[in-house]
Amino acid sequence: MSFSTVKQQDRLQPRQAIYWHKMATGQHVGLRKAESGALTWYARTYDSGTQKQVRQSFGDFGHLAQHERFDAACRAAREWFEHLGKGGRLDTITVAGAWARYLQHQRKVKGAAAAADAESRKRRHIDGDPIATVPLDKLAPHHLRDWRDRIAVGKTPTTLNRDMVPMRAALRLALADGYVTTDFPWRQALRPIRGAGGRRTLYLTRDQRRALLDAIEDGHLRAFVHALCVLPLRPGALAALSVADFDMHAATLNVRHDKAGAGRVVPLPATAAKLLREMTRGKLPGAPLFARADGGWWIKHNWMGPIRAAAAAAELPEGSTAYTLRHSAITDLVTAGADLLTVATLAGTSVQMIQDHYGHLQQDHARAALAGLAL
Repeated sequence: MSFSTVKQQDRLQPRQAIYWHKMATGQHVGLRKAESGALTWYARTYDSGTQKQVRQSFGDFGHLAQHERFDAACRAAREWFEHLGKGGRLDTITVAGAWARYLQHQRKVKGAAAAADAESRKRRHIDGDPIATVPLDKLAPHHLRDWRDRIAVGKTPTTLNRDMVPMRAALRLALADGYVTTDFPWRQALRPIRGAGGRRTLYLTRDQRRALLDAIEDGHLRAFVHALCVLPLRPGALAALSVADFDMHAATLNVRHDKAGAGRVVPLPATAAKLLREMTRGKLPGAPLFARADGGWWIKHNWMGPIRAAAAAAELPEGSTAYTLRHSAITDLVTAGADLLTVATLAGTSVQMIQDHYGHLQQDHARAALAGLAL
């Protein structure tokens, strides 16, 4: 039956059953009228997978004038039909729901430390933000542009790029699982800012690194920072290591979770192996190799402030961070003459990245090698 006009809707008798209007073969828009006169709009179609009719509620469209609601319901129904036609799921989730699924995925695939870091970002950037309640099937570029602008306040482009990474990851996971059928809403809105991740130039000498360690009073943090000074690992990868990842007999470290280069085995020198053996004492295999004082996993926002304070106390250059230690370790490896493939493997990155960011440090070695060709 037709209820496209306000007059036709007013004539409908209140009832529990839904009135249906055919839009196309197997596709209907529906309207339920309550005793109070309230109207709720629906869509119905046939699911060939389950061989059953399925339907979706759209609410009352109360923000629209009554004469606009039928057209709005038809548009929503067509969008839903198209979503299902592309393989989309019947159920819907919000952005917060997508993040909850992403946290579960991180915990299962990347480990507790990665999940804890993602949980921290969710609390800062999603919880309480207007975007949290937006259904994924209603997500539009302007939602994400506005969200990006809100979290960008007071941040450098590099930091903003990092903060957008987990949002893209959460949405890509939802896309892969059929909650949305296109990446159009975030494809441009969350595009990384070009030129923000340039070459790191802040280098700490060995004496400066020793001064940093001396300025750290918390022994658990000191051990974590010490490892960053002697191993070219990303802080997050080091934080994700469990006791079982260290083979004390072979003196190797199995880096299972990392931004890149995961699943690699790092051979350890005697000094690093000694430090890691000390970290395993009295711990079960599944415990954090480097734990906080309360036994929990280290996450970025547990070490950021204390390292910044220790760097200031040691009178180190402004901007000295945990990542500066990785950069300094890689710099030492390259200037010591280690080949770029070895450095890239140890650091868990590509040879191209090492070449782009550290290749200039090999000029002295190249000059000496050429000098050896003299006749």
